[in-house]
Amino acid sequence: MQNIKDLIKNSGFQGDLDDRPTTIENYSHDASLFEVKPELIVFPKDAQDVEKLVKLVSENKETNPELSITARSAGTDMAGGAVNDSIIVDFRRYFNNIELITRTSGQAQPGVLYRDFEPRTLKHGSLMPSYPASRDLASIGGMVANNSGGEKSLEYGKTKDFIEQLSVVFADGVERVVKPINKEELDKKMAQDDFEGQVYRELYQLCEQNYDQIKAAKPNVSKNSMGYNLWEVWDRESGIFDLTKLIVGSEGTLGFVTDITFKLVAAKPHSGLLVLFLRDIDDLGDLIPTVLAHHPATFESFDDQTLWLSIRFMPSFLKLLGWKKFIKLLFSLIPDGWQLLRGIPKLILMVEFNGQTEAEVRSKIKALHGELRKQRAKYEINGFEEDATEGKSEKFWVMRRQSFNLLRSKVKDKHTAPFIDDLIVNPEHLVEFLPKLRKIIVKYNLFATIAGHMGDGNFHIIPLMKLENKQERDKLLPAMKEVNDLVLSYKGSLSGEHNDGLVRGPWLEDQFGKQVVELFRQAKHIMDPKNIFNPHKKADATWEFSYTHIREHF
Repeated sequence: MQNIKDLIKNSGFQGDLDDRPTTIENYSHDASLFEVKPELIVFPKDAQDVEKLVKLVSENKETNPELSITARSAGTDMAGGAVNDSIIVDFRRYFNNIELITRTSGQAQPGVLYRDFEPRTLKHGSLMPSYPASRDLASIGGMVANNSGGEKSLEYGKTKDFIEQLSVVFADGVERVVKPINKEELDKKMAQDDFEGQVYRELYQLCEQNYDQIKAAKPNVSKNSMGYNLWEVWDRESGIFDLTKLIVGSEGTLGFVTDITFKLVAAKPHSGLLVLFLRDIDDLGDLIPTVLAHHPATFESFDDQTLWLSIRFMPSFLKLLGWKKFIKLLFSLIPDGWQLLRGIPKLILMVEFNGQTEAEVRSKIKALHGELRKQRAKYEINGFEEDATEGKSEKFWVMRRQSFNLLRSKVKDKHTAPFIDDLIVNPEHLVEFLPKLRKIIVKYNLFATIAGHMGDGNFHIIPLMKLENKQERDKLLPAMKEVNDLVLSYKGSLSGEHNDGLVRGPWLEDQFGKQVVELFRQAKHIMDPKNIFNPHKKADATWEFSYTHIREHF
């Protein structure tokens, strides 16, 4: 690595290089259960730095086959997508400019945190709605890399649906603008005598020659982050070729995104929440379609373990919220004490409606509440104040959004092990699916919280384990296989939002079959012929590599 480090220094690279042991240790893990120690951390200052770096790595790959580069911003990835044993490229330090915000679009660099981006868009009455539950921690670059979704995906869709254009450094070390183009524009691209022309020609041929097979491979669920999103790249009917659909969700395995322009939607000024406490899930089969027929903005859930976790670590919210909001949170919980006397609910369901007026939202909530009286729904109105976090339902959103952070930071004798954390099945199957899932969790004696997006059937299951214990580590593969087989038996997807990374990449053939995974490999080779971008992910993943890099020390 010393040779490439010297080459980078002497190339006119303006950014920073760091290979100190403490820095290497900090970048050896993200929010996943994996640890992979890099050899060098690079902090580019601008797109020209990224171009220089990509060219140098490409030129030296033949003499140093292990050389590679992996992009990283906030490091909140739960699948191990932001770790690598060669060079980590940190976009958080310098690529953090919010460049231009209008009512309909927002342009910013990948290192910008979503929590900084949203206030700027709200000043224009607009929102980029595909933020994840980790909205206070995540970067917009990571959201693009993972094709993130979250509580508003039920109404709006995922990150791929909000990309206007991307600036991307291709494998030849040249930054280019990528956006949807029509067939005439595509023909011009394919006629170019350069690497970009080659990429467009070969990807078009791949998509056209395997058109029906690729379209049929799309998982039949509302959202998916497994594999490469080939089925939305080329559409014969519209004549649109959209390379952004392939790059979004690719985990930085096809090129490096250096600038992002999002489409924005109008932020609705009023919201209201209907909360349901379920002591069993027998009614889910009827309840879910009833709720969805009312077209809610969000339909979220968390389980009894998440509830107890929030109560157990309630003092932790003091630091999170500050004194004023913390006291308000405590008082807001008092009226719900009667629910605990009636028995701990198995699930807490949160159904949110948005609208332009308070009256509109109240009308929507009352209509659904009238149909669900037999479910003992708790009727609450929220968010008719300028600060949406001040509403009466804040206690439920805090529990839902902060459960993973509580698990990571407060349970000292065990550690979060997100290895079955992002499965999705169609909601009509949940009444059968959830009991079967719980049986597997009990079978392997896993303490796990279950929270998720009930309207999509997308659940985040975070077991707590002592992974330094071999007996615990040995549970991972068989438990994962049973859960994955269950998900696929209902024709679901193993990842709705969090992507493949090291944890789900080895299961792509189970999800899609060998022929489709081979098409994924061809797409990767077209865009990254020397395999310099983020190896061991997507179609390049193996369980042998992943398992040998599970963290042993926390």
